[in-house]
Amino acid sequence: MDAAPSSILEFLNPQALPKALVVVAVTVLLVRITDRLLRRLAARVTQHRLLIGQATAILAFLAYSGAGLTAFGMVFNLSPEALLAVSGTIAVTLGFAFKDVAASFLAGLSILTNKPFQVGDRISFAGFYGEVKEIGLRTVRLVTLDDNLVTIPSNKFLTDPVASANAGELDCMVVMPFFVAAEADHARAKHIVREALLASPYLYLAKPLVVLVGNRLTEQGRLVVELVAKAYVFDTRYEKAFASAVSDRELRSYKQESIPLPAG
Repeated sequence: MDAAPSSILEFLNPQALPKALVVVAVTVLLVRITDRLLRRLAARVTQHRLLIGQATAILAFLAYSGAGLTAFGMVFNLSPEALLAVSGTIAVTLGFAFKDVAASFLAGLSILTNKPFQVGDRISFAGFYGEVKEIGLRTVRLVTLDDNLVTIPSNKFLTDPVASANAGELDCMVVMPFFVAAEADHARAKHIVREALLASPYLYLAKPLVVLVGNRLTEQGRLVVELVAKAYVFDTRYEKAFASAVSDRELRSYKQESIPLPAG
């Protein structure tokens, strides 16, 4: 077992280690500066915010990959003949040492190429729902609607299902359920919900809205009328504000028109 590591260490060039560290450090610094500049640009040109975010993720991925390969090539002097001679040893040794890193790296690459979701998308995954802020070499970071930062290993997305609410678009559908008592005038209640949607400044008018009506039994066995509003917000950032504005107007209108709500 000791022969494999010693064979690899024969090609180690310690003198190049400081230069390799400089390459990695400079790359990290440049990526952070570029990321900051592009974020400022995205804040000014909102209509291209998602495109800029996606470009930032791809550039960072390529930069880190290139820096890693460059640093490896500087630290290990592997000629084509030497690489062929110890390729099996290197593959086995590095495979065990960096198995999880390699899996996450390939998963990150798969996400960027296959695009099941992109930076800026609102996704649901493993019980979390939020906006994808970063697709990195090893992890995906998303911010929930409660402003919590969630970090998920990239390889998890290769096996578990993920749902994207906007699939690269700025707008996304928002589903809002409302309830009134069984004896309420459901037609009037539906009209109020529709008015609340149309009155919202966050509504995306280029796509249709609908209000569905149905019955539901509560846990106490009471029958209530459920109204489900489905409409698009023009920018995913205002999803929560959109739902809040519609709910506020709907509840005030119900109170003004004496439409009964379900009993507690």
